[in-house]
Amino acid sequence: MTLAPNFIGWACKLTAVGFDAEEIQEALVWLNGLNIAAQGTQISFPAKEPSGAAESAAAHPAIQPQSANSLRIYSVAEQMHLGAESLGFVSFLESSGVLPPHMAEIVIDRAMAAPGDGDPVTLDDLKIIVLMVYWSFGEEPDALILDELCDDTEFRIAH
Repeated sequence: MTLAPNFIGWACKLTAVGFDAEEIQEALVWLNGLNIAAQGTQISFPAKEPSGAAESAAAHPAIQPQSANSLRIYSVAEQMHLGAESLGFVSFLESSGVLPPHMAEIVIDRAMAAPGDGDPVTLDDLKIIVLMVYWSFGEEPDALILDELCDDTEFRIAH
């Protein structure tokens, strides 16, 4: 696998400060997968044209928006690796309208690609993945969601 030139620079810097070569390689492969997914998921709906709209749509295939009646079914592997808490959080972000379906799929893909030791992905790790997916699209979540993603809930008091 070939990595982007900026990834090679990062690998050299991380090696210089003492990170293990195998861990660096795994992290860079993961980041490369995120980069490929973000670049491959460009939504460009065809412009509406008064005449020949059907030909325009055929000439410019686009990712179609998710139907309001669609339902995402998680595989057993996804349920085991992500866990109920992380899947519930992704569902919350989607139902709130702040995480579009194409970005949610990338979040799930990258969470599935995260190494696991048999335990589900932690909610804190998933939040970092969500932020990285937003940033890979050059977007920043709105302030309330950003606060939720960056907030340390360990010391939060329930009312």
